[in-house]
Amino acid sequence: MFRGNHPAKVDEKGRLKLPAAFKQILDAQNVTQFYITSVDGKSAEVWPLSEWEKREKALAEFSTMDDAVQKYLNLTSYYGQQVEMDNQGRVLLPQILRGKAQLDADVTVFGKMVFLEVHNREIFEQNLAANEMTTDDRKAVAAILSRRS
Repeated sequence: MFRGNHPAKVDEKGRLKLPAAFKQILDAQNVTQFYITSVDGKSAEVWPLSEWEKREKALAEFSTMDDAVQKYLNLTSYYGQQVEMDNQGRVLLPQILRGKAQLDADVTVFGKMVFLEVHNREIFEQNLAANEMTTDDRKAVAAILSRRS
C-alpha cells in the first residue's frame, strides 16, 4: 500500500528514481515491471504491472463499444508504456507524457494506495490552493467512510 508524498527528481534522460520508501514496498513484493500512463497528461501514474493488469481485466469485462472505456483506453495507451526498473531503482517516464506533464526536474511522488502518481512539484504547489477540499468533498468522503464502518 503506497502512502504519502516523497519529493524526487527526474534526470536528463527522463528517468525517475523511485523514492526509497516506495522502493522498499516494491522490493518486498519483487516488483520490477510497471505500466506508466496518464488519464489527463497532467501527471504520471506508475502502476506495478500486476495492478495494471487487474485494471485491464476489469475493463475487458465491458463492451469494447462502451465510449467511456474506449476514451480511457485511448488516453492510457497514448501516454502509456510498459517499463522495467533498473538496478538503481529508476524507471523511464514515457517521452510524450514527460513533455505534456512537464516532468523534467523536481517532482512529487504521491502514494495512491495501489499506484504512484507523479506531478511537476512547482505546478502542483501552484494549483494546491485552488483545489482545496470543499464542504461537499468532505461530506462525500465521510459518506464513503461511513459505509465501510
